[in-house]
Amino acid sequence: MDVDHRRELARKALDGYVSGVEAPAAATAQALAKVGNAATVVLVEGLSDQIALETAALAHDRDLDAERIVVLPMGGAHAIGRFLTRFRTGPRLAGLCDLGEEEIFRRAIVAAGLGSPWTRADLERLGFHVCVNDLEDELIRALGTAEVEAVFGTQGDLGSFRSLQSQPAWRGRDLDAQLHRFLASGSRRKLRYARLLVEAAVTRNALPRPLNALLAAL
Repeated sequence: MDVDHRRELARKALDGYVSGVEAPAAATAQALAKVGNAATVVLVEGLSDQIALETAALAHDRDLDAERIVVLPMGGAHAIGRFLTRFRTGPRLAGLCDLGEEEIFRRAIVAAGLGSPWTRADLERLGFHVCVNDLEDELIRALGTAEVEAVFGTQGDLGSFRSLQSQPAWRGRDLDAQLHRFLASGSRRKLRYARLLVEAAVTRNALPRPLNALLAAL
């Protein structure tokens, strides 16, 4: 696959989303502009989480705009307290975070007076779901390593992945870890594959549980 074709595939995978260094701030601003009319605000850590959730909703024929559901990328888990305080008397709140940020979310929910979620089940009852260990891990596990590699192949990225596997630091490492490193090695790649892997997972009825449960609860 030639470079121009790969670039075109990459562009299409991010249709509707800003890319580049300005993307996180722009995505947050765009979501905040919709909040005034929202019935539900879903707080997620970053843009890849927003893309994954919105892709899953679209694949299930959900129109989040029509349902007045706004997925708001916060620019990091540590912003959760500020947003919970801002919206606690307004729209219904829900959220998604990585395992490493679960405790940050839990403490912020308690501090905002929205409940006492001492267990993960408590968090889910309040509308907040946890990816283990993160979104990429969930997608790799849901699809399986062979299918993730197959998606790389459709995008002309399999050669780049093989190059990573041959690097001294990654040679002989667990395949799941290699796949995770490749997905996380560049913000644009992470965003593209948030959409592509979720689409593949929906097609195979293998959407990761945190995404599926959150979407079902909205």
